[in-house]
Amino acid sequence: MTPYLLPAATYIAQVTLRTQQLPVLTSFYEQVMGLQVIEQESNKIHLSANGQHPALLVLEQDDTAPRQNPQQPGLFHVAYLVSSRLELARWWQHFSQTGWPVQGFGDHRVSEAIYLADPDGNGIEIYADRPRSTWPIQNGQVQMTTEPVDIEGLLREIPVPDKPWSGIAAETGIGHIHLQVSNLNQARQFYHQLLGFAIMQESYPGALFVAAGGYHHHIGLNTWRSRNAASRNPAATGLASFVIKVPDASVLTELTTHMQQASFHPQLITENSIQVQDKDGITLILTA
Repeated sequence: MTPYLLPAATYIAQVTLRTQQLPVLTSFYEQVMGLQVIEQESNKIHLSANGQHPALLVLEQDDTAPRQNPQQPGLFHVAYLVSSRLELARWWQHFSQTGWPVQGFGDHRVSEAIYLADPDGNGIEIYADRPRSTWPIQNGQVQMTTEPVDIEGLLREIPVPDKPWSGIAAETGIGHIHLQVSNLNQARQFYHQLLGFAIMQESYPGALFVAAGGYHHHIGLNTWRSRNAASRNPAATGLASFVIKVPDASVLTELTTHMQQASFHPQLITENSIQVQDKDGITLILTA
C-alpha cells in the first residue's frame, strides 16, 4: 500500500485521561502544571493553558475503571510544548518550588525537555523546541538524541526582576503524544501506512517517531515496557483517547476513505470527527 501522507497542518489537539481521583488530578494540573480549568461537569474537567476553549486536557472520573497496567499499551507521556526557552525556564522555576518530583531531563538536539508524572502515574513532558533550522537531519530523518539539559543556562533566561508566575505560557499546546505499544511493525502499519504520518526517526532502539509536515514527531511509539503485551483495556484508567486535528473536512473524508479501503472502519462521531482504535486498543479521534 502506498502511504497516504497527512497535511503539514495536522497536530495533536487534545488528550482525555480517565481517573478514579478527579479532584486530586485537577488540583495537580492547576497548581503544579499551571493549566486553567475552563469547564466543569459532574464527572469531567476541561483545562487549557490560556483559560479559553478548546481544552488541551480533559479529565474524566470513572469509579469503576480498572487500573491501567504500566506494562501494557497506552500512554507513555503527553508532551506540552511551550513557546520559548524562556517559558520553559519560567515553568521549571515554578515547578521546582512545588516539591513535586522530577523524573528526568533531556536535551534531544531538537528540543529541551523536563519529565514528570501526574498523581496517577501518567507521564508528562514539558518542552521547548529549538529553531527548526538547527534540527540535525540525515537521510530525511531527524537525529534526536538524549543528553543532559543545561539547567543553570536555562534559568539564566529569566530576567530579574521577572513577572510573577501566573500559570504555564498561554500559547502552550500539545506538541506530541508518546505511546507505548506491543509491536513496532504493527504500530508502523497503523500510524504511518494507514493514518499517513511520515517516519521521522526509526533508529532509536525500541522506538519509532512519526509526524506530519516535517515536525520532529507528533507521535512517539515505543515497546520499552510493553513489547508483546496484550491489548489495552479501553475502559482502564490513563489514556481514554487523544484527538488528531486535520486542516479541513476534505482531508477527513479522504482519510476515512483511505482507512475503509484498508478494511478499517472508523466510527462517525459527528459530521467532522471519527473515532478509531489501533491494534493495541488505544482510542484516537480524528477531527477537522
